Formats: sequence, structure tokens, C-alpha cells
Amino acid sequence: MANYRIREAARYAKLSPQTVAKWHGKPGGNRKSTLSTKEKGAALSYLQLIEVAVVASFRQAGVRLNKIEAAREYLAKQLEAEFPFAAYRFKTDGKDLWMDYAQFEADAGDKTLLAASQGGQLAWGDIIGRLHEFDYENDHGLAIRWHVAGRDENIIIDPRIQFGSPSIEGVATWAFAGRWEAGESVDDIAEDFGVANTDVIAALRFEGVDVETRRQPRH
Repeated sequence: MANYRIREAARYAKLSPQTVAKWHGKPGGNRKSTLSTKEKGAALSYLQLIEVAVVASFRQAGVRLNKIEAAREYLAKQLEAEFPFAAYRFKTDGKDLWMDYAQFEADAGDKTLLAASQGGQLAWGDIIGRLHEFDYENDHGLAIRWHVAGRDENIIIDPRIQFGSPSIEGVATWAFAGRWEAGESVDDIAEDFGVANTDVIAALRFEGVDVETRRQPRH
């Protein structure tokens, strides 16, 4: 089972650990949580990691936290979904969170949208940006894969591969870094793992390796 420390989740989502911890809140706390509450020091599951990534994408798109919290509260109550941001596919216009209504009514068509952050209001929309870094089961349901470095890189997080570690072609990115630190060249690593040189370099940079100087900086 894939588990992730707060610091790992923060690095993958390009956030501070403090932000990730704040979003989850704590049991019995007075502040409204953006995500599910968790015990201090507890690791995140894969679905919790994806929720962190999705919320990070919302925030990067300019969606306010109160809108995100409203959407999660609505979906948790109406759909009885424990991790709605990982279980449903969203769109955003930078103000609200929208979902294809076809996820709930198969004959609704692909242009009818539900505003999760507006209490389920329906609207007709032609183009609202999708969160492109996630792959979904049956193109609608559960987020089964995260393109953690963006679609331009081949690095993915998939709970079925390498126990959920970031990987390229089934090889964990930390394995590339280990071979590099042992003194092997990009060419040799690429040949041994059967991947392109560009994939090796992408994995090394993702792991914080300074490829140009063969130094491993401290995180």
C-alpha cells in the first residue's frame, strides 16, 4: 500500500510541508479543513496524496480556498465520498470548481456542468480548463495516475507501480539517482533500464540531482 510523508507530498505538489499540514487540519480542531483531517505525523494514502495534488492545481489556477472547501463539503455530503477530489474529475475556470454532470447522469451530455463550489448549480459550458496532469478510470472516475512532473515528462505516480513511488517506465526515480550516485553515466543508466537518455535526466532532476556537476544538493 502506497504511503507518503507530508514532506514527500509537499515536494511532489510543489508546496511547503506547512501548507499541506494546514490543509488537512487536525482532529477536533476549530478551523475548517480543506482536506480530510489526519493525526499529526500520520502518512498520507495515495488518495490523500492525489487530493493534495488536485487542490494544489486548483490554487495554481486561482481558485480561492473557501470555494475549494465548499466544493469538498458539498460532494462529501451529497455523494458520501471520503476523498472526492481523487474520486471525481474536475474542471476550473479559476473561480469555481466544475464537474461534467455526465459523471452522475449518463444521458446529460458532455456540455452540462455541475458547479460543486456553488451547491450543485448546473450550467452549460463549452470550454473550461481541465486538470490535465491526472489520468482517470474510464475517463471520469477515480484518479488512477498522476503525471507528477507534467505531461511533458514521463514521470508518473501510480499506486500499482513501484508501490506508488514516482517512476518512469516502471523504474522508480530514486533508482536512477542511486545509479548516478554510484558513478554511472546517463548513457549506461539509460541502456540498463531501457529508457531514453532524456528520461534518465528527467528522473535525476526530479530527485534533486545536479546533473551538470554530478553533485547531490541537500534538500
